[in-house]
Amino acid sequence: MSIDAMRRDFDHGAFDESDAHSNPIDQFKRWFDDAVAANKGEWFEPNAMTLATVDSAGFADARIVLLKSFDHNGFVFFTNYSSIKGDQLIDHPHATLVFYWPILERQVRVRGTVAKTSIELSDAYFASRPRGSQLGALASDQSSVVSNRKTLEDKLAALDKQYTDSPIPRPESWGGYRLAANSIEFWQGRTNRLHDRLRYTLETDSSNWSIERLAP
Repeated sequence: MSIDAMRRDFDHGAFDESDAHSNPIDQFKRWFDDAVAANKGEWFEPNAMTLATVDSAGFADARIVLLKSFDHNGFVFFTNYSSIKGDQLIDHPHATLVFYWPILERQVRVRGTVAKTSIELSDAYFASRPRGSQLGALASDQSSVVSNRKTLEDKLAALDKQYTDSPIPRPESWGGYRLAANSIEFWQGRTNRLHDRLRYTLETDSSNWSIERLAP
């Protein structure tokens, strides 16, 4: 089948204003819980999201990261502060998150301002990670050029031996970010490409959100 012939219709459900929660974070929780329940631990990570940033020259960049928590204060993820994404967030501390749950024919876009989480939160999450993930964060200067894979594996082995009998410290260059949303759009696939799109926008100098329907 040629690429231009690849298509399917969407008929899983609908998303009407009458069904929408007045607060987008509570609405996101509904949909996130639906994704977790639908997945049943089988074939995708419901907390996987595309993180889109922009560099100092104005070029857009994107990659998949994992959401680790969310509440009314924002969406939290963890990474290397000295990575490409970290450098971009220094220049432009704004980003977009995109969640796509194909089994439910749903997508969520979250736009907002990004800031580092507290040291305490970064320490607590790092301590909760599997030992191998802790060592990997310490071994890798994320986004830097390496000569070959063996260089990384040798560094990992040396660190494994170094911290055999002691806790692995969180690298200062590794920690959390929180995206505080000012716009969240919920997309539900519908037949004939007449998808449901409801966008929540945070009102200026207010904790209230307006809701509007967008054309698909």
